Amino acid sequence: MDENRRWWEPDNHADRRPALLARGRIKSAFRHFFESEGFLEVECRQLQRSPGNETHLHALSTQVMRPDGGVETRYLHTSPEFAAKKLLAAGETKIFDFARVFRNRERGALHATEFTMLEWYRANEPYEKLMEDCAFLLAEATRLAGSTLLSFRGVTADPFLPPERLTVSDAFARYAEIDLIATTPNGEPNRAILAESARKSGIRTADDDTWSDIFSRVMVEKIDPHLGIGRATILCEYPISEAALARPKPSDPRVAERFELFACGVELANAFGELTDASEQRRRFEADMDAKERIYGERYPIDEDLLKALPLMPPTSGIALGFDRLVMLATHAPHIDQVMWTG
Repeated sequence: MDENRRWWEPDNHADRRPALLARGRIKSAFRHFFESEGFLEVECRQLQRSPGNETHLHALSTQVMRPDGGVETRYLHTSPEFAAKKLLAAGETKIFDFARVFRNRERGALHATEFTMLEWYRANEPYEKLMEDCAFLLAEATRLAGSTLLSFRGVTADPFLPPERLTVSDAFARYAEIDLIATTPNGEPNRAILAESARKSGIRTADDDTWSDIFSRVMVEKIDPHLGIGRATILCEYPISEAALARPKPSDPRVAERFELFACGVELANAFGELTDASEQRRRFEADMDAKERIYGERYPIDEDLLKALPLMPPTSGIALGFDRLVMLATHAPHIDQVMWTG
Protein backbone atom coordinates (compact mmCIF):
# COMPACT_ATOMS: atom_id res chain seq x y z
CA MET A 1 0.00 0.00 0.00
CA ASP A 2 1.53 3.31 -1.11
CA GLU A 3 1.16 5.65 1.86
CA ASN A 4 1.70 8.66 -0.42
CA ARG A 5 -1.45 7.95 -2.47
CA ARG A 6 -4.62 9.46 -1.04
CA TRP A 7 -7.79 7.42 -1.32
CA TRP A 8 -9.68 10.27 -3.03
CA GLU A 9 -7.19 10.83 -5.85
CA PRO A 10 -8.98 9.83 -9.09
CA ASP A 11 -6.36 7.31 -10.24
CA ASN A 12 -6.27 5.64 -6.84
CA HIS A 13 -10.05 5.49 -6.62
CA ALA A 14 -10.25 4.01 -10.13
CA ASP A 15 -7.83 1.25 -9.10
CA ARG A 16 -9.90 0.45 -6.01
CA ARG A 17 -13.34 0.78 -7.58
CA PRO A 18 -13.74 -2.82 -8.87
CA ALA A 19 -13.17 -4.18 -5.37
CA LEU A 20 -15.54 -1.59 -3.90
CA LEU A 21 -18.26 -2.57 -6.37
CA ALA A 22 -17.72 -6.20 -5.47
CA ARG A 23 -18.06 -5.22 -1.81
CA GLY A 24 -21.49 -3.78 -2.57
CA ARG A 25 -22.62 -6.90 -4.42
CA ILE A 26 -21.44 -9.13 -1.59
CA LYS A 27 -23.15 -7.02 1.06
CA SER A 28 -26.45 -7.04 -0.83
CA ALA A 29 -26.28 -10.81 -1.33
CA PHE A 30 -25.50 -11.42 2.32
CA ARG A 31 -28.50 -9.31 3.33
CA HIS A 32 -30.68 -11.38 1.01
CA PHE A 33 -29.33 -14.61 2.50
CA PHE A 34 -30.09 -13.59 6.08
CA GLU A 35 -33.52 -12.23 5.22
CA SER A 36 -34.35 -15.46 3.37
CA GLU A 37 -33.39 -17.33 6.54
CA GLY A 38 -35.84 -15.28 8.61
CA PHE A 39 -33.34 -12.87 10.19
CA LEU A 40 -34.00 -9.26 11.12
CA GLU A 41 -31.33 -6.65 10.43
CA VAL A 42 -30.68 -4.55 13.54
CA GLU A 43 -28.57 -1.47 14.21
CA CYS A 44 -26.80 -1.57 17.55
CA ARG A 45 -25.71 1.78 18.97
CA GLN A 46 -22.01 2.47 18.72
CA LEU A 47 -21.63 4.47 21.94
CA GLN A 48 -21.74 2.21 24.99
CA ARG A 49 -20.94 2.35 28.70
CA SER A 50 -18.72 -0.72 28.26
CA PRO A 51 -16.89 -1.47 25.01
CA GLY A 52 -16.23 -5.13 25.84
CA ASN A 53 -14.11 -6.82 28.46
CA GLU A 54 -11.50 -8.88 26.67
CA THR A 55 -7.95 -8.42 27.86
CA HIS A 56 -6.30 -7.48 24.58
CA LEU A 57 -9.08 -5.46 22.94
CA HIS A 58 -8.59 -1.70 23.14
CA ALA A 59 -11.39 0.82 22.78
CA LEU A 60 -11.70 4.47 21.81
CA SER A 61 -13.41 6.64 24.43
CA THR A 62 -15.14 9.99 24.41
CA GLN A 63 -16.80 12.33 26.90
CA VAL A 64 -20.55 12.86 26.67
CA MET A 65 -21.89 16.03 28.29
CA ARG A 66 -25.32 15.78 29.91
CA PRO A 67 -27.84 18.67 29.78
CA ASP A 68 -26.98 19.45 33.42
CA GLY A 69 -23.32 19.95 32.48
CA GLY A 70 -22.13 16.68 33.95
CA VAL A 71 -19.76 14.50 31.96
CA GLU A 72 -19.86 10.74 31.41
CA THR A 73 -17.35 8.50 29.67
CA ARG A 74 -18.64 6.51 26.72
CA TYR A 75 -16.82 4.04 24.45
CA LEU A 76 -17.12 3.28 20.77
CA HIS A 77 -17.99 -0.39 20.79
CA THR A 78 -15.44 -2.99 19.72
CA SER A 79 -18.37 -5.25 18.75
CA PRO A 80 -22.18 -4.97 18.80
CA GLU A 81 -22.28 -8.17 20.87
CA PHE A 82 -23.47 -6.79 24.20
CA ALA A 83 -26.34 -4.83 22.64
CA ALA A 84 -27.28 -7.74 20.39
CA LYS A 85 -27.52 -10.08 23.36
CA LYS A 86 -29.91 -7.68 25.07
CA LEU A 87 -32.09 -7.84 21.95
CA LEU A 88 -32.06 -11.62 22.24
CA ALA A 89 -33.07 -11.33 25.87
CA ALA A 90 -35.87 -9.01 24.76
CA GLY A 91 -37.29 -11.74 22.53
CA GLU A 92 -35.59 -11.57 19.14
CA THR A 93 -34.39 -14.93 17.85
CA LYS A 94 -32.52 -14.31 14.57
CA ILE A 95 -30.67 -11.03 14.10
CA PHE A 96 -27.76 -9.66 12.09
CA ASP A 97 -25.91 -6.35 12.04
CA PHE A 98 -23.42 -4.88 9.58
CA ALA A 99 -21.83 -2.94 12.43
CA ARG A 100 -19.23 -0.21 12.27
CA VAL A 101 -16.84 -1.05 15.09
CA PHE A 102 -13.70 0.55 16.49
CA ARG A 103 -10.50 -0.86 17.94
CA ASN A 104 -7.52 1.08 19.16
CA ARG A 105 -3.88 0.00 18.73
CA GLU A 106 -4.77 -1.86 15.51
CA ARG A 107 -3.47 -0.78 12.08
CA GLY A 108 -1.96 -2.76 9.23
CA ALA A 109 -2.74 -4.72 6.09
CA LEU A 110 -5.44 -6.70 7.92
CA HIS A 111 -6.37 -4.17 10.60
CA ALA A 112 -8.13 -0.80 10.62
CA THR A 113 -9.14 1.34 13.56
CA GLU A 114 -12.68 1.54 12.15
CA PHE A 115 -14.08 -1.39 10.19
CA THR A 116 -17.22 -3.40 9.43
CA MET A 117 -18.10 -6.43 11.48
CA LEU A 118 -20.94 -8.68 10.38
CA GLU A 119 -22.49 -10.32 13.42
CA TRP A 120 -25.39 -12.74 13.46
CA TYR A 121 -27.14 -14.76 16.14
CA ARG A 122 -29.29 -17.89 15.97
CA ALA A 123 -31.38 -18.62 19.07
CA ASN A 124 -32.15 -22.26 19.83
CA GLU A 125 -29.74 -23.53 17.19
CA PRO A 126 -26.39 -25.30 17.68
CA TYR A 127 -23.20 -23.45 16.89
CA GLU A 128 -22.44 -25.99 14.16
CA LYS A 129 -25.17 -24.22 12.16
CA LEU A 130 -22.88 -21.18 12.06
CA MET A 131 -20.23 -23.37 10.42
CA GLU A 132 -22.70 -24.07 7.61
CA ASP A 133 -23.42 -20.34 7.29
CA CYS A 134 -19.70 -19.61 6.97
CA ALA A 135 -19.17 -22.18 4.24
CA PHE A 136 -22.02 -20.67 2.20
CA LEU A 137 -20.88 -17.06 2.68
CA LEU A 138 -17.28 -17.81 1.70
CA ALA A 139 -18.41 -19.33 -1.58
CA GLU A 140 -20.97 -16.59 -2.24
CA ALA A 141 -18.46 -13.77 -1.64
CA THR A 142 -15.93 -15.36 -4.00
CA ARG A 143 -18.51 -15.93 -6.72
CA LEU A 144 -19.76 -12.34 -6.54
CA ALA A 145 -16.18 -11.03 -6.72
CA GLY A 146 -15.83 -12.86 -10.03
CA SER A 147 -13.22 -15.25 -8.71
CA THR A 148 -12.83 -18.94 -8.02
CA LEU A 149 -10.37 -18.70 -5.13
CA LEU A 150 -9.80 -16.71 -1.98
CA SER A 151 -6.29 -15.24 -1.97
CA PHE A 152 -3.95 -13.23 0.24
CA ARG A 153 -0.25 -12.63 -0.40
CA GLY A 154 0.01 -15.55 -2.78
CA VAL A 155 -1.76 -18.02 -0.48
CA THR A 156 -5.04 -19.40 -1.77
CA ALA A 157 -8.05 -21.33 -0.52
CA ASP A 158 -10.88 -22.92 -2.48
CA PRO A 159 -14.12 -21.66 -0.88
CA PHE A 160 -16.20 -24.23 -2.74
CA LEU A 161 -14.59 -27.09 -0.82
CA PRO A 162 -16.05 -28.01 2.59
CA PRO A 163 -13.97 -26.33 5.34
CA GLU A 164 -11.64 -28.55 7.32
CA ARG A 165 -12.72 -28.93 10.95
CA LEU A 166 -9.76 -29.06 13.31
CA THR A 167 -9.77 -28.94 17.11
CA VAL A 168 -7.31 -26.65 18.86
CA SER A 169 -5.81 -29.66 20.60
CA ASP A 170 -5.22 -31.44 17.29
CA ALA A 171 -3.75 -28.26 15.79
CA PHE A 172 -1.25 -27.95 18.66
CA ALA A 173 -0.23 -31.58 18.18
CA ARG A 174 0.06 -31.27 14.39
CA TYR A 175 1.85 -27.95 14.04
CA ALA A 176 3.65 -27.42 17.36
CA GLU A 177 4.06 -30.99 18.67
CA ILE A 178 2.45 -29.90 21.94
CA ASP A 179 0.03 -32.03 23.94
CA LEU A 180 -2.33 -29.24 24.93
CA ILE A 181 -4.49 -31.41 27.17
CA ALA A 182 -1.40 -32.30 29.23
CA THR A 183 -0.91 -28.59 29.98
CA THR A 184 -4.28 -28.43 31.74
CA PRO A 185 -4.20 -31.24 34.30
CA ASN A 186 -7.52 -31.52 36.14
CA GLY A 187 -8.83 -28.87 33.77
CA GLU A 188 -6.65 -26.11 35.26
CA PRO A 189 -4.04 -24.39 33.03
CA ASN A 190 -0.50 -25.23 34.17
CA ARG A 191 1.91 -22.52 33.03
CA ALA A 192 5.09 -24.50 33.73
CA ILE A 193 4.04 -27.45 31.59
CA LEU A 194 2.99 -25.27 28.66
CA ALA A 195 6.12 -23.11 28.91
CA GLU A 196 8.39 -26.17 28.74
CA SER A 197 6.43 -27.60 25.80
CA ALA A 198 6.53 -24.26 24.00
CA ARG A 199 10.31 -23.92 24.45
CA LYS A 200 10.79 -27.39 22.96
CA SER A 201 8.76 -26.20 19.98
CA GLY A 202 11.01 -23.18 19.51
CA ILE A 203 8.77 -20.59 21.18
CA ARG A 204 10.40 -17.98 23.40
CA THR A 205 8.79 -17.44 26.79
CA ALA A 206 9.33 -14.88 29.53
CA ASP A 207 9.15 -15.37 33.28
CA ASP A 208 6.08 -13.17 33.58
CA ASP A 209 4.18 -14.87 30.74
CA THR A 210 0.89 -16.41 31.82
CA TRP A 211 -0.49 -19.67 30.43
CA SER A 212 -2.73 -17.57 28.19
CA ASP A 213 0.22 -15.47 26.94
CA ILE A 214 2.13 -18.60 25.92
CA PHE A 215 -0.97 -20.16 24.35
CA SER A 216 -1.47 -17.05 22.22
CA ARG A 217 2.18 -17.00 21.15
CA VAL A 218 2.02 -20.63 20.01
CA MET A 219 -1.17 -19.85 18.10
CA VAL A 220 0.34 -16.86 16.30
CA GLU A 221 3.74 -18.41 15.52
CA LYS A 222 2.96 -22.08 14.97
CA ILE A 223 -0.75 -22.57 14.27
CA ASP A 224 -2.38 -19.63 12.47
CA PRO A 225 -0.04 -19.56 9.43
CA HIS A 226 -1.04 -23.13 8.54
CA LEU A 227 -4.80 -22.62 8.69
CA GLY A 228 -7.06 -22.14 5.70
CA ILE A 229 -4.45 -23.20 3.15
CA GLY A 230 -6.04 -24.82 0.11
CA ARG A 231 -9.44 -24.69 1.75
CA ALA A 232 -10.95 -22.92 4.75
CA THR A 233 -10.31 -24.19 8.27
CA ILE A 234 -12.73 -24.15 11.17
CA LEU A 235 -10.59 -24.25 14.32
CA CYS A 236 -12.83 -25.38 17.18
CA GLU A 237 -13.00 -26.51 20.80
CA TYR A 238 -10.83 -23.86 22.42
CA PRO A 239 -9.68 -24.32 26.03
CA ILE A 240 -12.34 -22.88 28.30
CA SER A 241 -9.88 -20.24 29.53
CA GLU A 242 -9.57 -18.89 25.96
CA ALA A 243 -13.27 -18.40 25.32
CA ALA A 244 -14.48 -15.62 27.60
CA LEU A 245 -18.01 -15.47 26.21
CA ALA A 246 -18.60 -19.11 25.26
CA ARG A 247 -20.32 -21.93 27.12
CA PRO A 248 -18.52 -25.21 27.91
CA LYS A 249 -18.98 -28.08 25.49
CA PRO A 250 -21.49 -30.47 27.14
CA SER A 251 -19.46 -33.58 26.30
CA ASP A 252 -16.15 -32.09 27.50
CA PRO A 253 -16.35 -29.10 29.86
CA ARG A 254 -12.56 -28.55 29.57
CA VAL A 255 -13.19 -26.96 26.16
CA ALA A 256 -15.64 -24.33 24.95
CA GLU A 257 -18.11 -24.12 22.12
CA ARG A 258 -15.93 -21.69 20.23
CA PHE A 259 -14.59 -21.78 16.70
CA GLU A 260 -12.63 -19.45 14.47
CA LEU A 261 -12.81 -19.43 10.68
CA PHE A 262 -9.55 -19.12 8.73
CA ALA A 263 -8.77 -18.78 5.03
CA CYS A 264 -5.34 -18.17 3.50
CA GLY A 265 -3.83 -18.02 6.99
CA VAL A 266 -6.16 -15.12 7.88
CA GLU A 267 -8.67 -15.21 10.72
CA LEU A 268 -12.08 -14.23 9.35
CA ALA A 269 -14.59 -15.02 12.07
CA ASN A 270 -15.01 -15.92 15.73
CA ALA A 271 -18.06 -17.89 16.92
CA PHE A 272 -19.51 -19.01 20.22
CA GLY A 273 -22.18 -21.14 21.73
CA GLU A 274 -23.09 -18.20 23.93
CA LEU A 275 -22.59 -18.28 27.69
CA THR A 276 -25.76 -17.29 29.60
CA ASP A 277 -24.54 -17.95 33.14
CA ALA A 278 -24.30 -14.41 34.55
CA SER A 279 -22.21 -15.36 37.59
CA GLU A 280 -19.65 -17.18 35.47
CA GLN A 281 -19.64 -14.34 32.93
CA ARG A 282 -18.95 -11.81 35.69
CA ARG A 283 -16.08 -13.96 36.98
CA ARG A 284 -14.53 -14.11 33.51
CA PHE A 285 -14.96 -10.38 32.87
CA GLU A 286 -13.32 -9.51 36.18
CA ALA A 287 -10.42 -11.87 35.52
CA ASP A 288 -9.88 -10.37 32.06
CA MET A 289 -10.03 -6.81 33.40
CA ASP A 290 -7.52 -7.72 36.13
CA ALA A 291 -5.22 -9.01 33.38
CA LYS A 292 -5.76 -5.86 31.28
CA GLU A 293 -4.89 -3.67 34.24
CA ARG A 294 -1.77 -5.73 34.92
CA ILE A 295 -0.58 -5.59 31.30
CA TYR A 296 -1.86 -2.22 30.04
CA GLY A 297 -2.64 -0.24 33.18
CA GLU A 298 -6.32 0.26 32.33
CA ARG A 299 -9.67 -1.49 32.71
CA TYR A 300 -13.17 -0.99 31.32
CA PRO A 301 -16.43 -1.04 33.25
CA ILE A 302 -18.51 -4.19 33.25
CA ASP A 303 -21.91 -3.92 31.55
CA GLU A 304 -24.24 -4.66 34.46
CA ASP A 305 -27.29 -4.57 32.19
CA LEU A 306 -25.77 -7.36 30.08
CA LEU A 307 -25.35 -9.52 33.17
CA LYS A 308 -29.00 -8.91 34.06
CA ALA A 309 -30.06 -9.79 30.51
CA LEU A 310 -28.07 -13.02 30.12
CA PRO A 311 -30.46 -15.25 32.14
CA LEU A 312 -33.32 -14.12 29.86
CA MET A 313 -31.47 -15.18 26.71
CA PRO A 314 -32.47 -18.45 25.06
CA PRO A 315 -29.66 -20.87 24.16
CA THR A 316 -27.96 -18.99 21.33
CA SER A 317 -25.14 -19.33 18.84
CA GLY A 318 -23.43 -16.15 17.67
CA ILE A 319 -20.61 -15.15 15.35
CA ALA A 320 -18.61 -12.07 14.34
CA LEU A 321 -17.12 -11.99 10.83
CA GLY A 322 -14.64 -9.40 9.59
CA PHE A 323 -16.51 -8.28 6.50
CA ASP A 324 -13.67 -6.17 5.08
CA ARG A 325 -11.23 -9.07 5.40
CA LEU A 326 -13.55 -11.41 3.55
CA VAL A 327 -13.94 -8.87 0.74
CA MET A 328 -10.14 -8.55 0.65
CA LEU A 329 -9.66 -12.26 0.16
CA ALA A 330 -12.48 -12.55 -2.37
CA THR A 331 -11.13 -9.67 -4.50
CA HIS A 332 -7.44 -10.56 -3.89
CA ALA A 333 -6.80 -7.09 -2.44
CA PRO A 334 -3.40 -6.74 -0.70
CA HIS A 335 -4.53 -4.25 1.98
CA ILE A 336 -7.71 -3.60 3.92
CA ASP A 337 -7.75 0.03 2.71
CA GLN A 338 -8.31 -1.27 -0.83
CA VAL A 339 -11.82 -2.48 0.06
CA MET A 340 -12.96 0.50 2.16
CA TRP A 341 -14.84 3.29 0.42
CA THR A 342 -13.09 6.13 2.27
CA GLY A 343 -9.89 6.49 4.27
